[in-house]
Amino acid sequence: MPRPVARVLTLLELLQSGGVRTASELAGRLGVDERTVRHYVGHLTDLDVPVESVRGRYGGYRLAPGHRLPPLMLSDDEALAVLLGLVAGRRAGLTSTTGTASDTATAKIRRVLPERLRLRLDAVLGALAFTAPPGEALAPDSGVLLPVADAVNHHRPVSIRYTSSDGRRSERTLHPHGLVAHSGKWYVTAADLTAGEDRTFRLDRITDVRTLPGSFEPPEGLDPAKRVLTALATAPYRHEVTLRVQDTAEHIHARLPAGIAIVEEPPSPGDGDTGTEHWSRVELRVERLDWLPAVLASLDRPFVIERPDELRGLVEAFAERLSDSARRDPPRA
Repeated sequence: MPRPVARVLTLLELLQSGGVRTASELAGRLGVDERTVRHYVGHLTDLDVPVESVRGRYGGYRLAPGHRLPPLMLSDDEALAVLLGLVAGRRAGLTSTTGTASDTATAKIRRVLPERLRLRLDAVLGALAFTAPPGEALAPDSGVLLPVADAVNHHRPVSIRYTSSDGRRSERTLHPHGLVAHSGKWYVTAADLTAGEDRTFRLDRITDVRTLPGSFEPPEGLDPAKRVLTALATAPYRHEVTLRVQDTAEHIHARLPAGIAIVEEPPSPGDGDTGTEHWSRVELRVERLDWLPAVLASLDRPFVIERPDELRGLVEAFAERLSDSARRDPPRA
């Protein structure tokens, strides 16, 4: 490729990275003088690339906002980052359910890449394996996600049509506070004006969104992710379990994530109470109890079962099975 053409494309790549670039900065990056930079800018303008000249002390050149610019110029590392991001987003449920946006975006990017780079990236994607299968992804429709995100960002009330887990349908007016992606699902935390309380809604159960006039002031110190995890941990299930565990919340959450259990850790003891036992309170609601004994054993810390009594029997039976296995002789060949 002739050097002037290569420099013009490099100039376009520099401008595509955003912001205002001074003529002296561009001249230094391209290894030419400022007059040649102006000449290259003229070449881009002739190709209908919308380059704007910004006057003033901090003036220079920039691309006009709102334009789509061919060609897509990506370095090897940038192309790999984009394609791996699309693969990871599809597995995690972070892409839209409208059509096959992730697949079509991947195909478009591959189509404009040089063959050398495309073959190398195909080799990476073809050789890549994951240690865990993809989860159950329930990504929202873009017609729901985008207006909800806009309402969160600009503090606008919305009206939604919602289908609850038991199939009941309703129309609700919300003050949306935040969007949260968790375990392949999307949630919006909001003040539900219809019910008069703060609620969490799954976006895949929303079928219609209308932005309403006006605005609202979101509460201070709000943590949408923590609210979603608390809502999941306190959802109604068959069993309500309360424990005391002699350990920190951080270690307990390594075995019982925040979306499953609520852990209340007491304040750290003062200098004169170094011998005080550190017992955290753990609450969780579960449909079945049979998996809990193994998890409690994996904590390897003292614990006390406050409720339900049924869990005590399951823990005792689990301990007996471990004891029997420890005394068992290995099978003969």
